[in-house]
Amino acid sequence: MPTPSSSPYTLAVDCGGGGIKASVLDASGTLHAPAVRVPTPYPLPPERLVDTIADIAAQLPPSDRATVGMPGMIRHGVVVATPHYVTRSGPHTRVDPELVELWAGCDIRAAFERRLGVPTLVLNDAEVHGAGVVSGSGVELVLTLGTGLGSALFDGGRLAPHLEWSHAPIHRGTTYDEYIGQIQRARLGDAMWSRRVRRMIDGLRPVFRWDRLYLGGGNSRAVTATSLARLGDDVVIVPNQAGITGGVRAWQLRTD
Repeated sequence: MPTPSSSPYTLAVDCGGGGIKASVLDASGTLHAPAVRVPTPYPLPPERLVDTIADIAAQLPPSDRATVGMPGMIRHGVVVATPHYVTRSGPHTRVDPELVELWAGCDIRAAFERRLGVPTLVLNDAEVHGAGVVSGSGVELVLTLGTGLGSALFDGGRLAPHLEWSHAPIHRGTTYDEYIGQIQRARLGDAMWSRRVRRMIDGLRPVFRWDRLYLGGGNSRAVTATSLARLGDDVVIVPNQAGITGGVRAWQLRTD
């Protein structure tokens, strides 16, 4: 049985375009078991995502609650839109209209709670990542660099409504996702891609006027030291593990 100092235990799930990773953490945010990772299966209707996470949870210790971070716009546990999970074979493949219909308006939080049997919090994956790193002081922006670009904005520890501005154009009709995503990193190489990251951040600076910017996600480690130094002391690289450890702190986020 969980002790008062370690409970509640939280099943924290980080859902990406290429992989789904989960672990169980105690109240202090310490992993109670090694993380389990599986490739994201496609095609991926809502019930298949629920089944996949339930299968992962069965390999981990019991939990008292769950936090799921997934790509897209999630409002009060309901999916407004998700970019990768509506495709036939994964990111950058053809969109399936039937999947678009299945995901739009899906109460995914209720689906998880029914299947997992515990209270569940569902947020954008960058928001969960941010919960694991923000200090709660000032305006803090979190950008996750992975398949595409994720973002979350906090003010004094309060989570702002999610904006999918990564789908807005940045250059000649190219969106932020397309400009800075994994495909471009593979095409350009880390040095040239890092210069793109720097140009993007310099362009966002007068828009957000943040006190601190955190760069996370799997590709954040590929930002070169030269580009990072030129970004200034208010830009910090944070561990990708925050996508899991943020699952505990996400329950304390202020959203009002």
